[in-house]
Amino acid sequence: MSLLEGLLLAAAGLFAGFMNTVAGGGSLITLPLLISFFGLPSSEANASNRVAIFAQNIFSVAGFRSKGVRVFPFAIYVAIPAILGAIIGSKIAVDINETIFNRILAIIMLMVMTLTIFKPSIKKQAEEMLTTKKIWISVVAFFFVGIYGGFIQAGIGFIMIATLTAIHGFNMAKTNAIKVFVALSYTVAALVVFYLSGKINWEYGLVLAAGQSIGGWVASRWSVGVNDRVIRMILLVTVIALSIKLWFF
Repeated sequence: MSLLEGLLLAAAGLFAGFMNTVAGGGSLITLPLLISFFGLPSSEANASNRVAIFAQNIFSVAGFRSKGVRVFPFAIYVAIPAILGAIIGSKIAVDINETIFNRILAIIMLMVMTLTIFKPSIKKQAEEMLTTKKIWISVVAFFFVGIYGGFIQAGIGFIMIATLTAIHGFNMAKTNAIKVFVALSYTVAALVVFYLSGKINWEYGLVLAAGQSIGGWVASRWSVGVNDRVIRMILLVTVIALSIKLWFF
């Protein structure tokens, strides 16, 4: 990897780490970038991207804790089924055909961006609801969240935000704190599967991790006065370009 490539990858990681922490969608940038512009095989790119996700979420969790955002023990309840699901999802990712994976990723990228732009309304609880029934609903839901996260990761933040908001009515600070803790937990399981399969490119993964860690730490501690619409439009243009390259080239 050249110095210029390393700087580009670290910068992409910085942006992705910020996006992953405040909303989601960072892997919509980093995963196709690793495949299309750095030439990594899909399974290797998918595995290497998890190194960055793992590092970023350590910093994000630490950032939320330093701000006193408390999400336990609920975060443990949903992290456990997500870990089990991630083992299944990552095993699928290791064995899937590369062309099929790229096209699935391209479709997911466009679907997630459509949801991001149009922002379909989600019925939010008037107040936090942590009844036994709702907790069990989340336990089941997060098992499937884990399968998806273990398989491809891209856009998982949006899914977790929608789930936590619709079922429990958490505010955004708690939602994001739970999200990054769950992502950290199931990423450990996915990393083990990818490592045992020999799919991780540590050079790319660690450079990306450096950028994402900084982005996650900053986003978890400080609000940035940038218009949300501007961020969404930048992400939209980038994702459309990358999805076209994944599908056709």
